Amino acid sequence: MRVLDLCPGMQITGNIRMMDTELLHSVPQYKLPIYDVLDFKEVVDMNALLGQTIRIEFEGHFNSIISGEKMTKCFGDGLTYREFMESPMASPSIMRPELSQIHEGIALRDYEWEVKHHLQPHVVYISLTSNYKVGVTRDTNMPYRWIDQGATQAIVLAEVPYRQLAGLIEVNLKEHISDKTAWQKMLKGVIDETKTITEVRDEMAALVPKEFSHYLCKTTDITEINYPVLEFPDKVKSMKLEKEKVVEGKLMGIKGQYLILDSGVTNIRSQTGARVTITY
Repeated sequence: MRVLDLCPGMQITGNIRMMDTELLHSVPQYKLPIYDVLDFKEVVDMNALLGQTIRIEFEGHFNSIISGEKMTKCFGDGLTYREFMESPMASPSIMRPELSQIHEGIALRDYEWEVKHHLQPHVVYISLTSNYKVGVTRDTNMPYRWIDQGATQAIVLAEVPYRQLAGLIEVNLKEHISDKTAWQKMLKGVIDETKTITEVRDEMAALVPKEFSHYLCKTTDITEINYPVLEFPDKVKSMKLEKEKVVEGKLMGIKGQYLILDSGVTNIRSQTGARVTITY
């Protein structure tokens, strides 16, 4: 993997992907992959750009991350409309894990993909973003899923052998705890909770139906995440490349998949596939 040297006046043109992350001493290390349509070019070390002015100019189109097809509007995370409706990467069981049936040999869209991604051990977790929330992810996707959603703490509630089971537990808990993040509060660094994450996990464990109770995990391991943020914004102004054409400002922090600039915030994941010129 080639990481760009951070020299003043650097410029690179290509298609962006969601930022890769690694948790090092509780601090996420962010790398922004740059592609030439489907061919990998290099990555930009985003942590190293904190405090510097960056400029991201939209070149007017996206390229599908699957086919490379040129498009003016993308669906999901960098897909064409057809791919969004047909690809397993946008399967209904992504957003609603309880719909997965691959453990019964039934694929919603692609058998091999769903075996690889959904017929695998999953966890149900409690995380703290702006609020406590319940979520589901593959066990190999920890702590990356928590970083992507901007969680500052996370703890495992249950460990299950396949995706649908995790989804069924999550569905049962949605009446008692949110499964969404208040993203604006998250980006302001606002937390409205007084209970500890262990207390919340134990409360939710008591509400899990008996038929799933043997999957509960009693770990006391809490993942702590401290984001590279110099200053949180008082107000959150969302900036999209399609609308703004140019997003520019001093990089004040990175949280979740958001770049926090002194001029506003921009979500990298939701703009996956965008063709841009980045100057820093």
